[in-house]
Amino acid sequence: MIAIRDHQDRDAFAKLFDHFAPRLKGFIMKSGTGAAQAEEIVQDVMLTVWRKAAQFDPHRAQVSAWIYQITRNRQIDITRKESRPVPEELKEDPGTEADASQVLGLEQEAAQLRQALANLKPEQREIIEKAYLGELTHQEISAQTGLPLGTIKSRIRLGMERLRHELKDLKQ
Repeated sequence: MIAIRDHQDRDAFAKLFDHFAPRLKGFIMKSGTGAAQAEEIVQDVMLTVWRKAAQFDPHRAQVSAWIYQITRNRQIDITRKESRPVPEELKEDPGTEADASQVLGLEQEAAQLRQALANLKPEQREIIEKAYLGELTHQEISAQTGLPLGTIKSRIRLGMERLRHELKDLKQ
């Protein structure tokens, strides 16, 4: 994403597109959108990613979170435009706008999570990021990394235990 943002790198964008397009399409289709419309939304989202790459700030959000937020917003816009009811998983309660303290609290929690992830062993962090941020199955991670399925599961389990320990103060 940095190469796209700083140098308008078309090869980097092609890789980003190949990685996210199928995941975004599945994400959109889970809310009941048809395949054809989901593909149109994905095309629009990826075009937006290209056009607004200069706005990406890796200190504020991870690439996947930034792209999924663009996707969610675009899907809401289309749903509103078509005057259909918004699917339950996209609804936001009216009047629940976050106040400054909520925003600050979320930013602090996100910073603690980023720090906790950074404290993991690199092999655990990589697998957890693939599983939870990349939304890959254990089998897909195994195929991608060449590691045995048991190793994938162990690294996720151990990494999640360590994250739980480091983030125990966030529970309310």
